[in-house]
Amino acid sequence: MLALLVAPFTAAAQGQRATLAFDRAWRFHLGDVAAAQDPTFDDSGWRTLDLPHDWSIEGTFSDTNPAGPSGGALPGGVGWYRKTFSVAERDTGRLLSVEFDGVYRNSEVWINGHYLGKRPYGYSSFSYELTPHLRYGTAGNVIAVRVDNSQQPNSRWYSGSGIYRHVRLVTTNPVHVDQWGTYVTTPEVTASTA
Repeated sequence: MLALLVAPFTAAAQGQRATLAFDRAWRFHLGDVAAAQDPTFDDSGWRTLDLPHDWSIEGTFSDTNPAGPSGGALPGGVGWYRKTFSVAERDTGRLLSVEFDGVYRNSEVWINGHYLGKRPYGYSSFSYELTPHLRYGTAGNVIAVRVDNSQQPNSRWYSGSGIYRHVRLVTTNPVHVDQWGTYVTTPEVTASTA
């Protein structure tokens, strides 16, 4: 009898989305670096920091910076972020994705050397599924993010540069509610049907 009462709660707990704050202990380097997406790349000399992070605000104000006074008179450029993390064996068979709330701008993301994609803008959140490229257990995983804010001026206001909002690691079951929830669409609209 007790098993019948507990089983639905156990199943519900296993089906829940697990969200882990992913802001701590990133490595950062200001400047473009060849092969920094390679998981074997040595980033030990890079600065360790927590997110959110804006490298432009750490720069020197100057009217001669490409952003000019209307963009905050701060430098842009290219920066790299890297983070090493592990995934528990118990998560094998589940889906893992990384969610970025904001990266300014032109971000490219790799996991264990596999290219996940590019986001040309900086104000929209985005996510990538990591599952096919992950190592489980004690083996480390490396996520690398290249951010290119060198095309300035690109705003009429100060935009900043870098991973300027929070990042999360999300774990779900293969069958789950989509990131943006449920929705209804009309796949075909004609004069007689909608």
